[in-house]
Amino acid sequence: MKWGARYKPELHLFRRTMVDSIHGLRFVGSPYQPSMHRLSSLLLAITLCVAPASQAEDLKAVAASLDGYRFEFACKDPMPENPKPGADGISARATNDPATNDKFTDVRKFGGEPGKRYKITLRVRGVVEPMMYKDGQQVGEYFYIGGAPNNATYNIYQLTVSAPAQHFFFNRQDKVGHKIFTIDYTATIEVEGGATLTLHGNGQNGHMITNFAKLVVPEVSPAPQPFNGQFIQLNVVDVAEVK
Repeated sequence: MKWGARYKPELHLFRRTMVDSIHGLRFVGSPYQPSMHRLSSLLLAITLCVAPASQAEDLKAVAASLDGYRFEFACKDPMPENPKPGADGISARATNDPATNDKFTDVRKFGGEPGKRYKITLRVRGVVEPMMYKDGQQVGEYFYIGGAPNNATYNIYQLTVSAPAQHFFFNRQDKVGHKIFTIDYTATIEVEGGATLTLHGNGQNGHMITNFAKLVVPEVSPAPQPFNGQFIQLNVVDVAEVK
């Protein structure tokens, strides 16, 4: 309303002054005076709706160091126009040093409070080759808890948590071979506040099964284009405190 304009009650029923205390809440200059019971009930309902969402976002923040992490094994050579089915290629991570050849390690700090434990739901998406693991626990088709690699040439994708001490693999299959496939699944892990996260990739021999089928994971970069190599992206879907 412009200054000096005629006041129109049908457009401006009242102006409000909010007082932060629920019990002190009042509407000043209003012809309508709701009961304190109704105002308290309304604010309580709003609080109950907003608080859980806010708390969930706060909890997801403790896993920010893991959210969006990508394991990547890019091919050294450009992707051919018409790749040969089952084609093998040289990894861009290949070196002449056995200590670094076709492998990488990233170390990150998990958030949260020391002494508290959190249940993390991860969404795992990517384009990978198969790998076998042993002496651990298979969960679903691709996720593997604990154990050890059971092949000396295919790519390993591994996450190690310092507390509670455990490690996980993401591309489990019953057998290896010259095939490539997409993955898109959720997995749950537990992490203590302040734990160390070690993300490790090991191609083992400097070679990989190329993305010869030009597979694309929707809504994951570089979609809609195929990634020239293999990758896994981790996204945090949910975080809950373990009571």
